[in-house]
Order: sequence, then C-alpha cells, then structure tokens
Amino acid sequence: MRFTKMQGAGNDYIYINGFEEDVTEDTIEGIPIGEVSRRASDRHFGIGGDGIILILPSRVADFRMRMFNCIDGTEGEMCGNAMRCVARYVYEHGLTKKKELAVETLAGIIRPTIIERDGKVYGARVDMGVPRYRGRDVPTTAVGPDELAVGFTIDVDGRPWTGTGVSMGNPHAVFFVDDMEKVDVVAIGPKLEHHPDFPRRANIEFVQVVSPTELIMRVWERGSGITLACGTGASATIVASVLNRKSARRATIHLLGGDLELEWGADDHVYMTGPAVEVFTGTYPLR
Repeated sequence: MRFTKMQGAGNDYIYINGFEEDVTEDTIEGIPIGEVSRRASDRHFGIGGDGIILILPSRVADFRMRMFNCIDGTEGEMCGNAMRCVARYVYEHGLTKKKELAVETLAGIIRPTIIERDGKVYGARVDMGVPRYRGRDVPTTAVGPDELAVGFTIDVDGRPWTGTGVSMGNPHAVFFVDDMEKVDVVAIGPKLEHHPDFPRRANIEFVQVVSPTELIMRVWERGSGITLACGTGASATIVASVLNRKSARRATIHLLGGDLELEWGADDHVYMTGPAVEVFTGTYPLR
C-alpha cells in the first residue's frame, strides 16, 4: 500500500490515494479498512498516526474524504486538520488545478481553499459549515432535545463537569477550565467521551481562556485518544466560547501541535485557517 504521511498542527494521518490504490467501500487491498487503520497507525509497529484518510472520487463534489480512527478503527464523520491536508495533497499531486474545492464527507460537503505564502502552499482555510448546539443535534441527553446544550452539568466520579455541546458534523463537548496544567486529560477524557449522556460518544475539548482572542485547548478525540490538534474541536471551541461569552467571534487557539485561527462568521459558518504539511511517503506491507 502506497501512502503519504501528512500533518496539520501535529494532527497526523496516513493518506491513501484511492484513485491509485485498491480501495473499496470496506477494504484496502482486500483487508477491512478499520483493521488497516489500527495496524498502520501504530506508532511502534506501523507507520504511526492518528488514523488513516482515504482520498476518493465523488459523484457530488470534487473529491470524497473518509477518515478512520487509530485506536478502534471506527469511521469518523470529518476532521478539519485532515481536510486542509487533503486540499494540499490533491492540489500538489496534480489531481486538480482548483484552489477552491468541495469535498464530500459524512458531515456533508466541506469547502477548503488553498492558501499560499511566498509562492508556496502553506495550508488552507476551511469553511467548516454551520454549528448546531441543540440537544438532539449534538447529540446529548444532558438537556432536552430542543434545548440549547449550553452550560449543562454532568457527573464523573462524583465530580460535576459543566460543558457545552456542539456538533460540527461530529459530536463535541467543550469544558472550560481555570488551569489546563491541572487537567488529567488521559484520566478524565475517556470517561467523558463514553458518558451515557453522549449516545454517539463525544470528542472532548478542555479550554482555558487567556483573553477574548486567545484560547488554549487540549483534546481527547473519540476513537483516537489524545491528539496534538483537532480542527472540528477547535471549531466547536470557538462556538462554545462565544455562546458562553468567553471570547470574541475570532480567536487564536493554541494546541499542542501549533496554532489555528478560528472565526465564527456573521453568516453563521465557522472558518478555520491553519497549516498542512507533507511529512514523508512510502509503502506499507499489508500482508
């Protein structure tokens, strides 16, 4: 299997060109996609990554993107950091000459725009779409189905956690903290992810407010655990921060892998800008 390793703000995935490789809806080279994702993503015995990304033809957009998580091999709806990398890949590898793209995902059609700096591709600005934050849309049962999922409280090990639910096509729960250094993400992340109030589980974001235009975020990704960045999580964070009157509609979000620029526009769409980097290419033996 030929692959390209790419990262966006440290959120690294293994990218597979479905125009060239033997990819079906369920398999790669005849092996279940989830199994390939688990094996190839292993950082000791495989290529290493937060999962795999398939770049495929689409009947309704320029391209189709599918993402699979590294720990359990499940398919996720969308990944904002991976979307920037997909845009750079298809542009620089000659699959398109367009700089404004439409990419089909399980979260709908996402529209990245290539950004160049000093004559070279830097990354992309991605229209992440319109956020939803009613109980049924997140989804969460912490509030009623028609209620705003803002400021709900759930209990974990006898401690109350106050959060805000946001769907960016995939479920997120954002929790504001006073001091990020005191949050044991590894311990509390999976307990919040699997909390019964999140029927489809949830991506978990912990956020410290530095100023109205500057936030620190750490993420526990559903199905992947700790990652250095999460684009949909950063998008959910700017929305939750505005809903809770903790930030302006445009802010820099600091993640372990770097910074992302987020804006919740007047058109109700969330826009994310950040880097996309090709790390290396290679082949991986599946058998």
